[in-house]
Amino acid sequence: MKMKKGLGILCLLMMVLLSGSQAEAKEEQMLEEVEEILAGMTLEEKVYQLFIITPEALTGSNTVTAAGETTRKSLENYPVGGLVYFSKNLKDPAQTKKMLQNVMEFSYEVEGLPLFTCIDEEGGRVARIGSNPAFGVEKIGSMQEIKDEKEAYEAGETIGTYLSRLGFNFDFAPDADVLTNKSNKAIGDRSFGSDSDRVVKMAAAFSDGLHSQNVLSSFKHFPGHGAVQGDTHDGFAYTDKTYEELLKSELKPFMAAGSLGVDAVMAAHISVPEITGEDTPCTLSEKMITDVLRRDLGFEGLIITDALDMGAITQNYTSRQAAVLAFQAGVDMLLMPRDFKQASEGILEAVEKGEISEERIDESLRRIIKVKLLWKGH
Repeated sequence: MKMKKGLGILCLLMMVLLSGSQAEAKEEQMLEEVEEILAGMTLEEKVYQLFIITPEALTGSNTVTAAGETTRKSLENYPVGGLVYFSKNLKDPAQTKKMLQNVMEFSYEVEGLPLFTCIDEEGGRVARIGSNPAFGVEKIGSMQEIKDEKEAYEAGETIGTYLSRLGFNFDFAPDADVLTNKSNKAIGDRSFGSDSDRVVKMAAAFSDGLHSQNVLSSFKHFPGHGAVQGDTHDGFAYTDKTYEELLKSELKPFMAAGSLGVDAVMAAHISVPEITGEDTPCTLSEKMITDVLRRDLGFEGLIITDALDMGAITQNYTSRQAAVLAFQAGVDMLLMPRDFKQASEGILEAVEKGEISEERIDESLRRIIKVKLLWKGH
């Protein structure tokens, strides 16, 4: 009996070691593929991959509800990393599915990589699909109403199911803001509540629900929009909390994001003068993005800006300035600059002037390509 038990343990150990070595080999193969793709890209192609823009910004059309020859040619000229869709782009299931299927085919043809097909689908009042009766999907209520982790997982799973069927692969959700300022209207019932530990658990479960349907997730809005006075959509918004105060509450979800397997963190245009000593929005602050989020909180996934066409940015910076400052701060992907062409030209010029190194661009590209390959291979 002892002999058999010993052999059983030995077999188990061998299986564990074999499994570990297989995982290492797979990881090594993935990294080699990333480097191979990176080596085949021009500087312009690398820079365009850093952007997630609207289909209108890509094609120059007023309202895009289909992807045809104009989209294909536009992607050939500007092979961006992702496209983000809004209610006006989404008429019904058949139209949406065909549009996203076409744009993904074009992306593989042009870039040899999948495109991030993105949407804000949180449930509650932020639901481009869920709020449109033409799609006939189950309407998920506000996050504030969710009772437990099971319900949070089911919300993410439900949303992930219909997004995946339509062709979306990246949801800018869940909202991981801790609602410590009850007068905050921008977040309100989009938050899981004022208890930071509860927010972490609920947001993690929602993210897992999305992942169950192969939809990428994003915790937003770093460093925590729930503590803020004002709305960054309209203009300047800030919190006067210290770093120590934010660590006790608002920063907890972003501290946990990496270990929870969250794919991305979206950085907000919030000013945190008690940490940075100035009014620079978090998105453009190296102190907040590189020092705090990357180094102190240890997040190694994708960092994406909130939309760069929001008032907090456009009232104080050109598209060129905002793109360069955000990238220098340490973000990986730039979302919806007011003028995409000006923003991408700004990054290219900054490389030519030596203000941004190509190695720094490669650093972000490695993260972007790896996420895309992992999604593709799921």
